[in-house]
Amino acid sequence: MNESDAILYVVDDDAAMRRSLAYLFDAGGWRVETFESARAFLDNYTGHVPGCLLLDVRMPLMSGLELQPLLQQRGIKLPVIFLSGHGDLPMAVQAMKAGASDFLEKPCKDQVLLDAVTRAVARSVREATQDAQARAAHSALDTLTAREREVAQAVASGKANKVIAMDMAISEKTVQVHRHNALAKLGVRSAAEVARLLMASGQLD
Repeated sequence: MNESDAILYVVDDDAAMRRSLAYLFDAGGWRVETFESARAFLDNYTGHVPGCLLLDVRMPLMSGLELQPLLQQRGIKLPVIFLSGHGDLPMAVQAMKAGASDFLEKPCKDQVLLDAVTRAVARSVREATQDAQARAAHSALDTLTAREREVAQAVASGKANKVIAMDMAISEKTVQVHRHNALAKLGVRSAAEVARLLMASGQLD
C-alpha cells in the first residue's frame, strides 16, 4: 500500500467548507470524499484504507467528538484531523487523548493543513501495511502443524537443531524434517525470515 491509494474523507456540515477542502485536496493530487454529517460518513464508509478523516468538531445530531469513539468501536483506523472554528483547549486535549492525529483551528493555512494530511496519511499507510503483513503472517502460520510451529519458534529464537531436539526430546533428524516442512510452508529459507514472520504476527517479541 502507498499514499496513492489514500482517500481523504471530509465530514463537515458546512457545504462551502466541504467544497473548499475538496478543491484544495484535489489540487494537491489527493482523492477526496465529502459528507455533510457524521452519520452520512458512517453509513457510506466502505473500509478503504489508507487515508485520513478531516472532521468538523461541532455538527448537528452527532459532533466530531461523539463520532471519534464510534470509529474506535467499529475498528475504523483512519487517523483523525479535527477542524474547529472555536479555539477550545479542553476540547483539543480530549480529542488528542482519544488518539486524534491533529487538532486545527479554522481558518487554517493551506500548507499547515496539507502538512497535517501528509503526516496522517503516512501514518495510515504504515499501519495498513503492518496490518496486511500481520494477516499474511497469521495465514501462513495457520498452515503449520503444532509441532512444526513449535520448531519454527525455536528456530526463530536461534536454537540449533541439536538443542531443539534435546528440548523436545525428539531426534535431530525429526527436527530437521519439521524444520524443512515449516520453512517450505512459510515460503522462507532462514531463521531470520522465520523470526520476522513471527514478529509480524505478534507471536515473537
